[in-house]
Amino acid sequence: MPLQWSKKGTRRVPSKIYTCNHVYEKELSNIFRGNTWNYVGLSSEVEKPGDYIQTFVGDVPVILIRDRKGTLNVFVNRCPHRGAKICHNQKGNTKVLVCPYHEWAFSLEGKFSGMPFRKGIDGKGGMSEFFHSTEHSLQALNVTERHGVVFASFSYDIEPFDTYLDPVMLSYFDRVCSGRKLKVIGKMQHKVNCNWKLQIENVKDPFHAALLHSFFKNFGIWRSDQKTSVKVCSSGKSSVLVSTASFTKAETEKKAEKKAELSLLDQRLIDHQREYEHGTGAIMTLFPNLILLQQLNCLAMRHVIPDGTDSCIKIWTFFGYEDEPEELTKRRLLQANLLGPSGLVTIDDNEILAVTQEGAKGSPDSEIVLEAGVGESSEDHMMTESAIRGFYKYYRGVMNLE
Repeated sequence: MPLQWSKKGTRRVPSKIYTCNHVYEKELSNIFRGNTWNYVGLSSEVEKPGDYIQTFVGDVPVILIRDRKGTLNVFVNRCPHRGAKICHNQKGNTKVLVCPYHEWAFSLEGKFSGMPFRKGIDGKGGMSEFFHSTEHSLQALNVTERHGVVFASFSYDIEPFDTYLDPVMLSYFDRVCSGRKLKVIGKMQHKVNCNWKLQIENVKDPFHAALLHSFFKNFGIWRSDQKTSVKVCSSGKSSVLVSTASFTKAETEKKAEKKAELSLLDQRLIDHQREYEHGTGAIMTLFPNLILLQQLNCLAMRHVIPDGTDSCIKIWTFFGYEDEPEELTKRRLLQANLLGPSGLVTIDDNEILAVTQEGAKGSPDSEIVLEAGVGESSEDHMMTESAIRGFYKYYRGVMNLE
């Protein structure tokens, strides 16, 4: 039975989109294998010729690798012979890609370059006259890089990345990824028992940060009464939540009283220096599944990998700048403890998203309610769910859901 969307449009979202296998398969086809730029890594992760990492486009394992000319390539991590995965190490350096099953070899450009027993043994057997090596390259994806961040697409008709993000979104992307050389300072990975869209919604939802995350509220990191805004691109697909600490004198005194009751043994966890003009915290979601996070001095790419209807995998890449002081890098690493898999903040999300998924499974014919604010556009406050509605406005079009 076709999925029926409410006549109330994006103010209601059917719970079946989190639990239905048919919807999930359509997402993989229409979104992740469609006209989308998908984050695959940082170019600094593959600096030298032959450097590679394993990563994903949707649920498809891919290889990001740099060839001898310095070109970044992304290949489906699948041998065209019998379908085995080629790379098993998460990262490494190689002169040639070799499938472990039958040792078919491929160049760093993905071209077939050799195999054992191609002519058989002692003139017997081997590949037939119908075998043509040019027909057996690795499947290559369209690749683009902006300021050290690498994206790939199954589509070769997709618009350039700088128009894929509208000017407002591009300005927030370039604010952090400005052209300064990025350096990876740590990586983490964990599984969350929820549909991938619930994780994306979570960082488009401005309400929960000051309600669910007591740590944020108690220590003044992210509060609803701060100077805040929600920026949504014209299509609705991408957005950014911005918060800037701006306490009045009375609020500062109240905060001081609170800290007398509740304080950190190590204040460095939240001490920070102002780095950017727009906000002390900015959480950007790039359609379909990248979260570019700046919280205090912690910077991270959160790559959300769909893993069936009721599971997703989050790969965190914490980064800084090659030319920054060592003391700032240490601060970033310390503050990563707020936001990693067992972080003082993220652990709240992991639990609440799992129980939200259970709610969708238990009531598959229900709907979620998005009535805060009006429309799907930007607001100069956070008392709105416009960013989530914008996401589903775009999502419905890509998925052809009426």
